[in-house]
Amino acid sequence: DISPLLKDPAAFGALLDLLEAHLRASFPHIDFIAGLDSRGFLIGPPLAQRLGIGFVLIRKKGKLPGPTESVSYTLEYGKAELEIQSDAVEPGQKVVVVDDLLATGGTMRAACELLARLRAHVLECLVVIELRPLRGAERLRPLPFHSLLQYD
Repeated sequence: DISPLLKDPAAFGALLDLLEAHLRASFPHIDFIAGLDSRGFLIGPPLAQRLGIGFVLIRKKGKLPGPTESVSYTLEYGKAELEIQSDAVEPGQKVVVVDDLLATGGTMRAACELLARLRAHVLECLVVIELRPLRGAERLRPLPFHSLLQYD
């Protein structure tokens, strides 16, 4: 739960400092941050702004205007669909996918599939919190993955 971080401006600023430092040290060039609906929207835009790059929305089905690409995926409790606007990224552009939490990895994996359909290059999947017992990072392989906090 990132609610305490959001309530504390110093803590949220420190979180952004850590994410920015990690990305600057890891990747010399990033075109976009892509954020997952909905908490990725809280972290992604200020991080993208700090890096001087754009932010791309990956949303639940039916929330984006214009032509979209969509993918269905399985959740622990059913099925869901994600969408991205068809013109969100150009082929070959470098993208980091951001969310608050990685559990089973299904949503993050689906987001990466959407970006692959648009022929973007996913540099990394980046989250604040990883719940290791649910083994979500394994579902993301071979994509690079980084989490700030891990819980066993």
